[in-house]
Order: sequence, then structure tokens, then C-alpha cells
Amino acid sequence: MADIILTINAGSSSVKFSAQRIAEGKLTPLALGQIDGIGSEATFTATKSGGEKAHFALDQSRHAIDHALALTAVLDWLEGENLDGRVVGVGHRIVHGGPVFAEPVRLDAAVLRQLRAFVPLAPLHQPFNLAGVEAAIQAFPDAAQVACFDTAFHRKHPFIADTFALPRKYYDEGVRRYGFHGLSYEFITRILRHEEPVLARGKVIVAHLGNGASLCAIKSGKSVASTMGFTALDGVPMGTRCGQLDPGVVLYLMGEKKMSADEITDLLYKNSGLKGMSGISNDMRELEASTEPSARDAIDYFVSRVRREIGGLSAVLGGLDCIVLTGGIGENAQKIRHAILKDMEWFGVEIDEEANARNQRVISAKGSPTVALILKTDEERMIAAHTAELLGLKQPLEARAPTEKSGSRPA
Repeated sequence: MADIILTINAGSSSVKFSAQRIAEGKLTPLALGQIDGIGSEATFTATKSGGEKAHFALDQSRHAIDHALALTAVLDWLEGENLDGRVVGVGHRIVHGGPVFAEPVRLDAAVLRQLRAFVPLAPLHQPFNLAGVEAAIQAFPDAAQVACFDTAFHRKHPFIADTFALPRKYYDEGVRRYGFHGLSYEFITRILRHEEPVLARGKVIVAHLGNGASLCAIKSGKSVASTMGFTALDGVPMGTRCGQLDPGVVLYLMGEKKMSADEITDLLYKNSGLKGMSGISNDMRELEASTEPSARDAIDYFVSRVRREIGGLSAVLGGLDCIVLTGGIGENAQKIRHAILKDMEWFGVEIDEEANARNQRVISAKGSPTVALILKTDEERMIAAHTAELLGLKQPLEARAPTEKSGSRPA
């Protein structure tokens, strides 16, 4: 019987998972999927490495589906698919590691206590991440439970990239720029190191563009700046999140509109961004298909902010050798990529229109001073790799993961 590593990415209403076999020091992808609609009408979707798909509604006649029952459904499906293995490790995406965790760590009671203390830093993500951990401990009591942090990749920023212009005591208390999407950035960095070692040693910007979106400046494989800050609200506009916002707007909403903290949280996290600006949708595909002026305005603003952040991060890096586009929008939306990179020859980016239209790996023109790449990110595979490493298994990421192109997903 083979050993299997399961990865869990638990959100407020969904659980994403992957199953990967450990064989001969390598990870072999077996399946990935997700359960949506936790707490309401839950549906299960999965794809095996051979391309076979599963999609069905979960039985809620006796109990509403919570995270524990969602994991039970995942386990039942894996057993039913005869994947022939036992789960020896479960890797969890934990959004916030605070100022404490700069690398993956095995979970125990003490670590869980620390992670619960970071709930106020990520109130819409951390509680559900931890609910997934608790459910996995019940489902797999003999397996190693490993926390992999979205903030960890950014933890070695210089002070000026981490601080706000507030009294120093707030920084010391943990009010600082953490950055997110670190698992995606780390995966892309590892793939670059393997496939493009010269570029990997240079100055790189990775744009993780999806329902959650951010950009990261990477020098010699290390994160030096990110567009996200204290929370996953900052930076470029996202599907439902506002991105960069003058804090005076929040004061205005509180003072003049008499909005509560909960109402403002709901506005900025769930009803802003592309959804709020367009009044139509948070899905870039729907906005591109729409003829409404508000849809075009939302797209134009998104593109403008991404271009602006590319310029700012390039200044931090002191130049630019490579830009990587990833995430659901970065990997699939050729018109958005074109809008972001067009007319940037002065910046060293010369786009190859045909290569971009075909979603080819290299979309910069031959001889372009700055190389532009489309790379598929795989946070689940990065989590699995970390989990395997903490179990004492050194394994490469060269074998790319299965199934479909990634879609938009939250931060």
C-alpha cells in the first residue's frame, strides 16, 4: 500500500483538496477537487490524474455539511476510487502565520493556540483554515498535520517593505505588511529555479491574478516586496475585495455613513473590487463578455492598477528581468494580459501577440529585454511538497500536477 499526502485548503464555504502519492522520492498527483456550498447546498467536484471527473451533490437529509463532514466525503470518495494508499500526512493552507512562522511547521496543540491568536489578522480566512485542521485531525489521527503559510514566503522582507508609517510600537505588536499568496509565489519560484535558472537568479515580478490578486517582487529567489499588506485587502483590486484604499474612506464610512465595523468589513471584502465596481460580477470572464460600460470601467481599473504595481515593484528591484503571470486570470485571460503588457517597450517588455493569443509559455517577443512568461501555479502541490519534506522526504517539483487549468480562487 502506497503512502498518500492529502492537502486541505479550507475556506468559509468550500474545502479544496488534492491527493498525491509518495513513490521513489517523488510526488505523483492522483486527484484534486473541492466541495462547495458548505453550510448550504454542498456539491463535490473532483478530477483524477487520468482525467476522470466526478460531480455530485452531497446528502444533507440528516445533517448540514460542515468541514468535518466535508472531509469525510473526501475520504469516502478517495476510498471508493481505489487509490490504494494510506494518508501519512495532511498539509493545510493557513492564510496567516503572523510574525512568528516563516516556514511550514508540524501542527500540535501549542502551534494551534498561536494560530488562533492570529484570527483577528485574517478573520475571514483563519477560522475556516483551522476548522479544516480540526476536522483532519479527527479524520486522520495517525497522520502528520502540517501548516503551510501564505505569509511565510514574505517573512524576510527588509524592514521598510514590512512597516507602515505608524509609531513603532504598532509594528512591534504585529501591525505590519505580511503579504499573501506566498505558496503560489514559492511554487513559481521553484519552477523557475528548475526551468529558468538564469532568470531565477535575477529580478522577477510574479503577478498572481485571480479572484484574489497580488504581485510580488522577487530578487534571487527571495521575496523583497508584495502589494498585499496587513490583510488580504491591499494592493490591486480583486474579485470582491477593494485593493488599495485611502484609510480616510474608512473613517468617512464610519463617521458620516455611521457604518459598523462588520458592515465595512462586508463592503470591503465581499462587495467591492470587480463585483462592486461593475455591479455585475466578480468573474473576469463575465465582465469581458458584458457590453455594460461599468464592466469596461472595472476591467480598465484592474489593468491600470496592475500596471502601476509593476512599475512600483520594478523600482524596488532596481530593474526587471522577468515577469510571470499566473492565477486564473493570468493563465487564461489573454486580452487582460495584452492590456497589462502592451506599450511597455520603454520598460523592456515586448509582447508577442500571437504567442499571447495562444496561451504559450513565453509571450514576450524574441529579443525582448524582459522575458514574459505564463506559468501555471499549483498551491496544492507546494503544500504537498512541504508536507513531504517535513516527513523527511526530499523530492523535486519537476513533475507537474494533473488535470485542469487553474481557475480564480480566493487569497
